[in-house]
Amino acid sequence: MVDRLNPGGLPPVGGAGPLRPVAPAPLRAPSAPGAPSFAEVLQQQLLQTAEGVKFSAHAVERLRLRSINLSPADLAGIDDGVRRAAAKGARESLLLSSKAAYVVSVRNRTVITVVDAASMKENVFTNIDSAVIL
Repeated sequence: MVDRLNPGGLPPVGGAGPLRPVAPAPLRAPSAPGAPSFAEVLQQQLLQTAEGVKFSAHAVERLRLRSINLSPADLAGIDDGVRRAAAKGARESLLLSSKAAYVVSVRNRTVITVVDAASMKENVFTNIDSAVIL
């Protein structure tokens, strides 16, 4: 007798048995209120894996709370500012841009905190030994 599904009588490839339907993946519940959006999580991952400069958890939270979105050009500018500060022997530096101010540990190449442009006038930045204008 000839099998219609296997007319040549060949053994099944890889020992596979008959095909069975696969149950669809369960649907995920919508995010809880107050949970970060996909865009926020993606932005955080990009910041944590960016070449060169890292962002502390505190800095990432400040970016989120102050709705500061950094472009690849912004990240490149911060990296360049940290490089310039390191070349001058700085340890803790204030990087100023039109968008925000960043307090950076130059040795660790880590942004410690971020202040948006609207709040810069109200702040006093301490424990820094240099300033870089981006």
